[in-house]
Amino acid sequence: MANIITPVIIVAVAGLIASTLLVIASKVFFVPVDERVTAITAALPGANCGGCGFAGCGDYASQLVENPDLPCTKCAPGGEAAANAIAEILGKSAGAMEKQVAQVMCNGTCGAAKSLLEWQGLQSCKGAKGFFTTPNVCMFGCIGLGDCVKACEFDAIGVIDGVARVNRNNCVACGKCATECPQSVIKLVPLKNQVHVLCSSTDKGAVARKACDNACIGCGKCAKVCAFNAITVEDNKASIDPEKCKSCGMCVVECPTGAINTYKELTAAQAEKFKAANKAKLEKAAAAAKAAKEAEAAKANAEA
Repeated sequence: MANIITPVIIVAVAGLIASTLLVIASKVFFVPVDERVTAITAALPGANCGGCGFAGCGDYASQLVENPDLPCTKCAPGGEAAANAIAEILGKSAGAMEKQVAQVMCNGTCGAAKSLLEWQGLQSCKGAKGFFTTPNVCMFGCIGLGDCVKACEFDAIGVIDGVARVNRNNCVACGKCATECPQSVIKLVPLKNQVHVLCSSTDKGAVARKACDNACIGCGKCAKVCAFNAITVEDNKASIDPEKCKSCGMCVVECPTGAINTYKELTAAQAEKFKAANKAKLEKAAAAAKAAKEAEAAKANAEA
């Protein structure tokens, strides 16, 4: 019997000593936590996406309490509701918050972008870029192997026809996709802006067009037709000032290559002009292909 009781007593005493030491340690090393940190953490969505620039929601909450100058509006997933809740906890004004969304600045679809090779290695944009720079002729466009898709926690992005596309209804503008993209073709833009230049190439027009049928060629037609001076052409590429753009869609109609796209419904007249421009573009491409084929046939006959 004594052989059983002795080990039990030893274990019980050891447990008592350990628990006593733990209690003493918790008192000695106790770090007081500001209740506002707990309240702010609860007000945040808990996505821990890092879009605010901090390690997670808890870290952002701590920094907000420690730094009074830090904006309450840095949590994109939480949006205006989270910003207002944080401001109320801290006793200050939240300030204006403009909703943003991720946008892929590339329209180099499978039918438009020219390929150098078919990548058979690891299905990763970073892997392909590190090995070949990019499998496509265009050095600036979307590689389309889905690093951004894997990074997104909100099912807001996918690769369609060789190019990453964003579901604006699901996107919370956390910025993870933009961080993961080795080509830097994903940007955070104001949700209200419906028109974008979907091209990141800075090559000269002729070079860019050889690499991708949908490339911006820097022709400046969009800038001329814009009534709001919202478009400028620099480094052979058009760019739209989101503050000036009214999303009228006229630049979309005027663009000869389809590099400018819109999410906005065009008027019947605009849509008709847009349709006619696309038809002309296809007819021109078909005529060029036919001419090339006839020239090749004539050359073959001459050699024969």
